[in-house]
Amino acid sequence: MSFDPNASPFNALPPVVVALAAAIAVPELIFQLAGSGLLAGVGAGSDLRLLAIRNFGFFGDVFGWMIQNQTVTVDSLTRFVTYPFVHGSFVQMIFVAVFTLALGKMVGEVFSAISVLMIFFGSAIVGALVFGLIFRSESLLVGGFPAAYGLIGGYTFILWTGYRAMGGNQYQAFQLIGLLMAIQLVFGLLFGTNNDWVADIAGFVTGFALSVLVSPGGFNRLLQQIRSR
Repeated sequence: MSFDPNASPFNALPPVVVALAAAIAVPELIFQLAGSGLLAGVGAGSDLRLLAIRNFGFFGDVFGWMIQNQTVTVDSLTRFVTYPFVHGSFVQMIFVAVFTLALGKMVGEVFSAISVLMIFFGSAIVGALVFGLIFRSESLLVGGFPAAYGLIGGYTFILWTGYRAMGGNQYQAFQLIGLLMAIQLVFGLLFGTNNDWVADIAGFVTGFALSVLVSPGGFNRLLQQIRSR
């Protein structure tokens, strides 16, 4: 496993990361074009956004209904993997896209494309699951932050193993997530916040945990540790 904490985050992006970033950006591009009137025959951008949120967002009350009625539908399941691609604003999309490109490059240089997808979607799914279990009613989750935080978890794992290999302080690997959480706390105190941070933290933990398995040789290392006990 290679480790270079000083590597540039924007050179030679892995194709899977470019594809994810494009999937994040395209819906927002459509909303913006519709809002500017450049898409003939399409409703206003705000109307399209609300329609997309209604059709593809993750709703706590829908999840609560699934649990209460012990019923699973295709529509309710697909929302676990579609909500990261619908955002509440252009600014939210930009931050998610930048995180995905920067952290996805770092992770994609070490992990396979399949592993990157597993971390991205696995973190999105677990983030929504935890969010739904805690906030079942009148709650909405949209945007790719839980998935992006999963990539942060993957990058943290890479740093963690790198510091261990070099005999350094492994806890330094968690400086990035600590800084992001501090920034989120400050913004929450200044401007108010919602409950999305729960999904973000769940996404980060999932990304880190999945990296143990999907990193090169990770599963074999885990088996060896289990057998050695």
